[in-house]
This record gives sequence, C-alpha cells and structure tokens, in this order.
Amino acid sequence: MDITPLSIEGAWAITPKQHGDDRGVFLEVFKQTRFHESVGHDLSLAQANCSVSAAGTVRGIHFADLPPGQAKYITCLSGAVLDVIVDIRVGSPTFGEWTSVVLDTKHRRSVYLSEGLGHGFAALESGATVMYLCSAQYSPTGEHEINPLDPALGIDWQVPAADVALSSKDAAAPSLAEAAAQGLLPDYGKVQGFRSQL
Repeated sequence: MDITPLSIEGAWAITPKQHGDDRGVFLEVFKQTRFHESVGHDLSLAQANCSVSAAGTVRGIHFADLPPGQAKYITCLSGAVLDVIVDIRVGSPTFGEWTSVVLDTKHRRSVYLSEGLGHGFAALESGATVMYLCSAQYSPTGEHEINPLDPALGIDWQVPAADVALSSKDAAAPSLAEAAAQGLLPDYGKVQGFRSQL
C-alpha cells in the first residue's frame, strides 16, 4: 500500500494494491507495520463505526476534545464519498484550510486523520457505506461539530446545494470562528505535544 501525506499535516491517504482475478478482488485495508513506518506510531483501536448514507448526505464537521481526541481511519466499503479533513487547530500554519479525498470502490483508498483535526464526508452515491476505525470511544460530552456549510471554510462538497442533507445537530453547529470564540477548538501546540507521546 502507498501511504501519502495530505496537504494538512497529520492526515494521510492510503492507496492499497488490489489483487484481482475472475473471482473478485483482494486487498489489505490496513497494515500496522506500514502504518507505523509512515505515521510514526501504531493505530490504537478503541471503537469501530459504520454508517450508510443516502446520496447528498453530509456528515460533519466533527471533532473531539483533546485529550483524548479521536484519530480516525476511514474506508468506504460501498458506493463513494468525498472525505474532508479540516485543520481546526488554533495556531496551525494551515488553520481553517481543508483538503479532500474521494473514497470509492474503484481505488479503495482510505484516509487517516490524527487527533485534533476536523472530519466530515459527503455521500456521492446512495447507500454509501463508510467504516471508521477510531482511536478513542465516542464521548457525548467531548464531541463537537462545526457547520459544514460555513462560508468562511468554503468547502466544495461536490453535492448540489439543494440536495445537501444534514442532521439537525450539524445544521445548528457553530461556524469555525464561533467555535474558536467559544474555546472549543484544539490548540496546535498541545496537539503536537499529545501526538509526540503516541
């Protein structure tokens, strides 16, 4: 597999080598040794989640309090999604920037984002099925949202505006600036210090 850093430090795209024949396809979705070589630490698995989304659904932008934060290893098992990583770390050189990777059943890429980053995705096809491997368990008191349609972020979700479907929680979420003013966002220096101990 090829593990490539994305434009936001702390996020990687993972492209597996696919082995196909007339029976189908085999690939390694995750391999600890290759992951450690590229990222610098092991992935500690605490929870695995799976979501199935109708076309046009946008989930996110979500993030967790640090510590413990929540790193995510995301794979699309069926259909296609636009996976989006947002740098929400106050003090980061790329604060407020975002990058995206299409996850689908053609290339079968995955994305890893470390603790302290914001995450969301848009379902580009109906029945898009996404699996998340998470480094920490879900904590209802330590989870936060940023509005995915925040014009200051300007994320191109590759979904027509009229077709975007949000949860009530995501639709009511604060903008990035509002979340910063409320003291919800992680500090870049503290995130780096946390990651150095992994």
